[in-house]
Amino acid sequence: MSKLVVEVVDAYDLMPKDGQGSASPFVEVEFDEQRQRTQTKLKDLNPCWNQKLVFHVNNPRELAHKTIDVTVYNDRNAAHAHGGHHNNFLGRVRISGVSVPLASDDPAFTHNVQRYPLDKRGLFSHIRAAPPSVMHMQMPPRQNPEFLLVETSPPLAARMRYRGGDKTSTTYDLVEQMHYLYVNVVKAKDLPVMDISGSLDPYVEVKLGNYKGQTKHLEKNQNPVWHQIFAFSKERLQSNLLEVIVKDKDFGKDDFVGKVVFDVLEIPLRVPPDSPLAPQWYKLADKKGDKVKGEIMLAVWMGTQADESFPDAWHSDAHNITHSNLANTRSKVYFSPKLYYLRIHVMEAQDLVPHDKGRFPDPYVKVIVANQIRPTKILQRTVNPVWDDQLMFVASEPFEDYIIISVEDRIAPGKDEILGRAMIPLRDVPQRFETSKPPDPRWLSLLKPSSAAEEEGEKRKEKFSSKILLRFFLEAGYHVLDESTHFSSDLQPSSKHLRKPSIGILELGILSAKNLLPMKIRDGRMTDAYCVAKYGNKWVRTRTLLDTLSPRWNEQYTWEVYDPCTVITVGVFDNSHINGSKEDARDQKIGKVRIRLSTLETDRVYTHYYPLLVLTPSGLKKHGELQLALRFTCTAWVNMVAQYGRPLLPKMHYVQPIPVRHIDWLRHQAMQIVAARLQRAEPPLRREVVEYMLDVDYHMWSLRRSKANFHRIMSLLSGVTAVCKWFNDICFWRNPITTCLVHVLFLILVCYPELILPTIFLYLFVIGIWNYRFRPRHPPHMDARLSQADNAHPDELDEEFDSFPTSRPSDIVRMRYDRLRSVAGRVQTVVGDLASQGERAQALLSWRDPRATAIFIIFSLIWAVFIYVTPFQVVAVLFGLYWLRHPRFRSKMPSVPVNFFKRLPSKSDMLI
Repeated sequence: MSKLVVEVVDAYDLMPKDGQGSASPFVEVEFDEQRQRTQTKLKDLNPCWNQKLVFHVNNPRELAHKTIDVTVYNDRNAAHAHGGHHNNFLGRVRISGVSVPLASDDPAFTHNVQRYPLDKRGLFSHIRAAPPSVMHMQMPPRQNPEFLLVETSPPLAARMRYRGGDKTSTTYDLVEQMHYLYVNVVKAKDLPVMDISGSLDPYVEVKLGNYKGQTKHLEKNQNPVWHQIFAFSKERLQSNLLEVIVKDKDFGKDDFVGKVVFDVLEIPLRVPPDSPLAPQWYKLADKKGDKVKGEIMLAVWMGTQADESFPDAWHSDAHNITHSNLANTRSKVYFSPKLYYLRIHVMEAQDLVPHDKGRFPDPYVKVIVANQIRPTKILQRTVNPVWDDQLMFVASEPFEDYIIISVEDRIAPGKDEILGRAMIPLRDVPQRFETSKPPDPRWLSLLKPSSAAEEEGEKRKEKFSSKILLRFFLEAGYHVLDESTHFSSDLQPSSKHLRKPSIGILELGILSAKNLLPMKIRDGRMTDAYCVAKYGNKWVRTRTLLDTLSPRWNEQYTWEVYDPCTVITVGVFDNSHINGSKEDARDQKIGKVRIRLSTLETDRVYTHYYPLLVLTPSGLKKHGELQLALRFTCTAWVNMVAQYGRPLLPKMHYVQPIPVRHIDWLRHQAMQIVAARLQRAEPPLRREVVEYMLDVDYHMWSLRRSKANFHRIMSLLSGVTAVCKWFNDICFWRNPITTCLVHVLFLILVCYPELILPTIFLYLFVIGIWNYRFRPRHPPHMDARLSQADNAHPDELDEEFDSFPTSRPSDIVRMRYDRLRSVAGRVQTVVGDLASQGERAQALLSWRDPRATAIFIIFSLIWAVFIYVTPFQVVAVLFGLYWLRHPRFRSKMPSVPVNFFKRLPSKSDMLI
């Protein structure tokens, strides 16, 4: 929450009001129903306060419409001149919120002190109007305005017209309608042979002004079939004539075969849910317009991005892309593989046979699942080891991998020998649902590596072999974490049978971006931008718009929502796989946005420009702004409300929790599986994109992030501190009227204790209703100030972006280690102080200090007798009145209980 600071400096030549030629002035400032005052300056007509008054600003955007009322009074009680309860009015100033400047983090930046003349309260007020009261006002520094959300009003169908009926039935109402000219080149027949060689390699060129699109050429084919669709943006039409030209591919100059010409103004309009336009046969004509041999089947229509042909069409935005790279620019939908936790309980083995017959082996088990390797503990000198270790892995459908169980002998450090192996197909592993009984363990034969290779040969007589006892099964009741739990988009268990029904629908319109950073300026290009959105197991990728800093996608996507307490992530990337790019080139990140669904109002359309902020080793950079339209529609209100009372994760996470030391490793493995699977799609969703969307390095150490978390804790404690300060002011009678009211309320609650809980809950209700006026009206977004990213030190950023293990010189590592030791030392001191307070509390009855314990138990006995014979209300009244006593009955020295507690022993003197 923002704050307004009013610093009252001084005033001079005030009007005497105490009847003795002087006055005892103080200043009262009122802002937004908050009132504070300065100290009283006794008998001073030229007072100097230099006092800061701080007010809460609920909505900084409304500050310009509010007024700050400053009034100067003579304190009659302080002057002791007259009786009475009213202070004398000395003048006032009314200041508009428009004139309040923003504070700056720059220490060289200062605000000028403003002088204001005192105004009369009314026509007959008797004051000196000329003397000014001097004040210095400012708002504490807030986030850079460039990093804030900007609300927009694009012409969306969802806002421009009333929609009745089912709210989820209409599509593409969260994006601006974009019209396209579609050309579906289906096939041709009876094409004439133009070459003297007697062969025809036909292809079709679709030409509209300067835009040209081509199909693939088909060798030696007079009846070719293409089935290719072209889309030309109506906003960029450069001609009124559409030409569809059939050509013969030649090593020299391609031969003209025939063409069909369309008048763009006569092309029909087709909008879904209309059925697709039926293609027709058209006679080919020569360059003069005369009919020639051959026909071509075409469908030509005007449509929008809602057309089902839109995703797979060749777009005029990518007119210079080759056919081999065209797939890399198209919009696609991807699904993450279905993940399971695989639990393997390695129990024991029997009759292990070492290679060296003269020694007992030091066996351990190595379990391999795909690229995951987990060993058990090493046992010393035994042929019948009992490990009783549980290992967990991540498996994905389809179950094509094998579980490889390898029992090995640790002969020397770094030297192992295989004692036997067993292989289990993943498709044969049973599943466990929630808390059902796990399957029985199985004895498996351990084969020597040579025997395993000969297993597929002729069947041989059974002979002696070592055995291993294992229990293995797939955990279908867990949710496999592939992203951080702080901003997870899916919390459903692996098994579909255990999933709850959906509670609503999330609709996302990816509209446009502006002011993008040029990512290919060295190549003489701007940016080839595309967006990726991830929610649940569904990923979407928009088409790539080439060489522009202001792309307009206007694509809309939909997800089912099972839990409102989830987060959708939208990222923007620069496509590095256009013509001539290397296969190992990495798509560059431009920025991303995260939005929590529970912060959205249902059925409301949110349209904003989100800043694309990226933290780099050189500091925080803004790479542009992304315009999104968002709507969360609830389809099951009862289920959604009930969801708030259910556990965040499936039942198994609480009944049989996964050890904390395994969670990060399993999440990393799940990320690797998802990235590897999506990278095999066409077009691939590349590993660097998936890792950026899933925040693969979120758990790494960052001093900046640690500072941000510390400030978050301090922000939470500021509320407790404010309550303690308010109560301290009550105890010291800073505001006598408020203190008296608290006394009355306290006595009422003591006399009628049954009113305590109703009063508390009624107070919470009233506060909630009061805060409804100031509720957030915008979705949350990346906060640079909260993240401590806008003022991070360069060395801290260099440390955050360092590899693991470090690649920095030893002197820098030593400096950072010393800094970490210094920070850890302060943390260690705080933890030690907390431990000391707890140990002092334990020492009350432990007789560590026999005199202190004796005093405490005797005092406890006296209090027990006193409280027993005295009614509880009397004890509560006495205690409350003592706590709220007037300052003249207080001492500046610590109280007796505090002194007694601090003298109790702790274990700090026992530390070495």
